Amino acid sequence: MKIIIIGAGVLGVSVARHLAVVGVDVLLLDQWGAGTGTTATTFAWTNSSRKLDPDYHRLNLAGMEEHARLAEQLRGAPSYFPSGALQWADAASQQRLTDNVERLQSLGYPAHWVTPDEATRIAGELRIPATITSIAHFSSEGYVLPDLFVGNLLADAEQHGAKFAIGEVVAIDDRPDGVSVTLAGGRVCTGDRVVLAAGRWTERLAARAGIDIPMVTDVGRGAQTVGLLGYSRSPELDLRCVIHSPGLNLRPTADGHTVLQALDLNGDVDPADPPSADGDLASTLVRRFSTLLTDPSRAPKIDLRVGFRSLPADGHTVAGYASAQSRIYCLVSHSGVTLAPILGRLTATEITTDQEQDLLRSFRPTRFTGIQRSDIEVDQHATSLGEQ
Repeated sequence: MKIIIIGAGVLGVSVARHLAVVGVDVLLLDQWGAGTGTTATTFAWTNSSRKLDPDYHRLNLAGMEEHARLAEQLRGAPSYFPSGALQWADAASQQRLTDNVERLQSLGYPAHWVTPDEATRIAGELRIPATITSIAHFSSEGYVLPDLFVGNLLADAEQHGAKFAIGEVVAIDDRPDGVSVTLAGGRVCTGDRVVLAAGRWTERLAARAGIDIPMVTDVGRGAQTVGLLGYSRSPELDLRCVIHSPGLNLRPTADGHTVLQALDLNGDVDPADPPSADGDLASTLVRRFSTLLTDPSRAPKIDLRVGFRSLPADGHTVAGYASAQSRIYCLVSHSGVTLAPILGRLTATEITTDQEQDLLRSFRPTRFTGIQRSDIEVDQHATSLGEQ
């Protein structure tokens, strides 16, 4: 069996790795390079904190558990950190946090209240502002270093025989005897199945094969897809877990650096005119970050990066064949980092065994057949505490 995977983001590389491990002939294609699309600009928080749909919640729980198993198998420097996460609420956000903690506790999800002293020990080198009224700890959550994670997955896939190539896909042909993928320049690749894991480009590429995968595709100023991340090179912090506060989210990265996210600023981001390192948005991030530092005199140095979320129109993962007869398996999710290990394994299992996996049953692309987009599209702007 030969499988062609379109898209070398976190989902595509995970599928490639799982298929290669069981001996499948894998060709992985990407227009620019592994992990250079949505995966390069993700907050990379592993969680099932606000997945209100029960099936989606279960899938994300499985993703978190699969991360731990996969971490024991991958070679290379550690890229997954089950650090836990803290959410700090002020008076305006306290009821929202309280409601969510009670909901999660009723589901058996590890969530409990901690004191400021306990939170400081968990968080590491941060100051909790006096305006914070309550703090919740989510011990099963964590984070991923996306570039290292993708690199480890790809290295393992290639060690098991997968081939990776750079190429822009311009056509996908689903035939009774197999599939063919045409690249810019005229090269044609043939195989038994295609996995379409192209992130935010999924709708456009699927349409070329006659498949409807409704996605949020607007990339203008303040669009739902647009997200701003700050990468603080200094000061170096001993930050030990993911933090969500009313004005700023933080997670550790390598060498004491910190990834910053202020959801309320996304509405002011215009990808056609990216914010500068000395502009108003950068200054706002610096000011908010400084208020959390134990030594606020250390002026942060922050680089900015504009990213685009991969958003299926109804907010839920898409995983499965386009139809009962199709040889094209569609795979896209807004929760790509959390779900990559479990979606990689389950997708590989479905492709190699033709056995439907229960966790994926609710997420088939066939759910869009005959449905008006207006009936399923939801607002996915992330603006509040604990959202992404």
